[in-house]
Order: sequence, then structure tokens, then C-alpha cells
Amino acid sequence: MSVVAIQSPSKYIQGAGVYNDIAKYLSPVANKFVILVDSFVLPLIKDRLEQSLSSQDLKYIIVEFGGECCHSEVNRVMQLAIENHCLAILGIGGGKTLDTAKAVGFYAKYPIVLSPTVASTDAPCAALSVLYTDDGIFDSYLFLPNNANVVLIDTQIVANAPSRLLAAGMGDALATWFEARACHRSGAKTMAGELASSSALSLAKFCFDTLMAEGRKAMIAVQNKVVTPAVEKIVEANTYLSGVGFESGGLAAAHAVHNGLTTLDETHKYLHGEKVAFGVLTQLFLENASDEELEQITSFCYDLGLPISLAQIGVTTDIEKKMQKVATESCSDNDTMKNMPGNVQPQDVYAALIAANQYGENYLSQKNK
Repeated sequence: MSVVAIQSPSKYIQGAGVYNDIAKYLSPVANKFVILVDSFVLPLIKDRLEQSLSSQDLKYIIVEFGGECCHSEVNRVMQLAIENHCLAILGIGGGKTLDTAKAVGFYAKYPIVLSPTVASTDAPCAALSVLYTDDGIFDSYLFLPNNANVVLIDTQIVANAPSRLLAAGMGDALATWFEARACHRSGAKTMAGELASSSALSLAKFCFDTLMAEGRKAMIAVQNKVVTPAVEKIVEANTYLSGVGFESGGLAAAHAVHNGLTTLDETHKYLHGEKVAFGVLTQLFLENASDEELEQITSFCYDLGLPISLAQIGVTTDIEKKMQKVATESCSDNDTMKNMPGNVQPQDVYAALIAANQYGENYLSQKNK
């Protein structure tokens, strides 16, 4: 008998302007929070945040995020929270800030509320934190027993952020269906601890369909800092559908390739979802995907400005040597390449990386004629 599992945040709230009422959603959770916030976000939201918190008589301390989701940062924030007798944590910002908040909540045994200010990753809805070294190299996944108590996302704040961040979120979300499909084919267990349920697979496929139908329209809107129905649908796809879809559907080659790419210094200035997008193209070559599927994904990435070649993520020299390193790292024991169908080896990944890069280069050459 097969066992399936699906998990998700206890409450997900999304809409333009909901940030103004954030305290309404915090007060049932606790009455004193450590608030971990991106330093560049704080000036933009501080007045509204403090006004809302004071309306509910909530106590808090504000801690600016140090920039990397690593053990030293988690320990620093947790120590401040304990010293100030906090009872819960609120993370405000991007994926690494939210992953740090989740890790702090896990170790300190706090309820967790997450308020993403960008839709660049599916981190808010996942019960895991991706930990890096202090230097930004992938270290490990920290699997959490529960998802966040509350996820709240203000789509107007998302629309005000650079459109590149929304595109990166779509790059991350793009992997959801292909990795869930691969895990289903191989019978791999998901981050939820069991096989993927029909619901999880349906969410993953719905995530993909939403990206294809709404992604280009949403980019146009966000480039003009407005919220349209397409933006609302893409924010939900990037955040909720992708988060629940990957966690309960499974990870495979695309994210393993991303993790391998983080070992190259030149990729560090590129966003998580940008590297994942190239990982998707690599996975499709591993799977020997159809020409139609390759064209569909490459065209989508090109239109959104997502990378389809190694040069577009900063890798321009010593390609063979560096891709051998990436391939080896992506097949490490603690990564998700093992969830692919078949016994994928580093040499298989290396071949797919080289082929995906050449395919992308050829596509770019044709477009630039």
C-alpha cells in the first residue's frame, strides 16, 4: 500500500493592501514578535508596520537581516529573540530572510509568520530552509516539522519591486511541475515525507499552466508597477502553488543543478530562480524532452529575461571544468538528483549541462539575427 502526503501553511492571505492590516493576522499568534526584515525593505514599510502593530498593542523588536541564510545568522537572530523574551517570529523580505526566520522559529520553537515582499521564490509556503555557508555556497536543507502559521503577501508591494524578481519567481516556479513529474515517475518520496498525492501533482501542473497563461502579462503589469488579475495569479503561482507543489510533489534535477551552480563564485550575483530556470532546461535534456517542450520552456524564459545559457548566469570561462564540478556537486548524497528516474550519474548531468547551454546559445543566436 502506497502512502501519500500533502502539507501547506495554516493560513495564506494575499491581496493588494493587506499589509496595512498585518497586525490583525499577527494578534491570534502571539503578543510579542522578533521581526526579521531586509534592511532595504525596512524604510519602505516601517511606518505602516508600526502603526498596525500599535493598533493591536503588539510588542516587538526589529532585527535587520544580515544578508545570508546561514547558521551564524540564525544563531544571531535567535539569541536576540531569546534575550528580548519574544514569543514568535515575523519574517519580512525575500527568500533568504524568510528561510532564516523559519530556521529561527524551528530552533526557538516559535510560531512563524512570513510576509514576503517579493514573489521571487516559493520559500514562504515551504516547511524547509535552504542553508548556505557564510560565503553563499549551498550547505544543506533544514527540514521543518510544520509550515508557517501564517503567510501574508501584499501584491502591491510585490508590484512595486523590480520586475526581475517576479521573473525569478517564475523561474523557480517553472521547476515545480517538471520536478514533481520526475518524482512521480521514479516513485521518490517528497519533502512531505511520503509519495506525491494526486492533489499535489494537480497543484504542480496548475502552477505550470498558470505560468504559461499569465506570466508574460504579469511581467508587463509589474514593469509598470500595477496590480492586474494576471499579477495576482502569478504571485499565487510563484508563492503558494509552487511552494505546496514542490514540497508535496518533490524536487529533482532542476534544484540540484542550482545547488551545484552555487559552488561557482560568478553565479552568486544571480537570483535563485534564475539559476533554477537553467536547471529546468538541464533537466529537460536529462529526460530527453520533446522538441516541443524544449521550445515552449526556452521561449518562455527568453521572453521573461530568464537565463537559457551559462553566460547569462556569469559562467563564461573554463566551461568544461566548471560543469564537471557542478555535475559532481549536484549528485551529492544530500541533494535531490537521486529523485530523477534512472540512476543518474555526474557524467549524465555534465552532458545535459553542456547540451542545454549549447541549445540556449543557439536559440539566442537565432533571436539576435
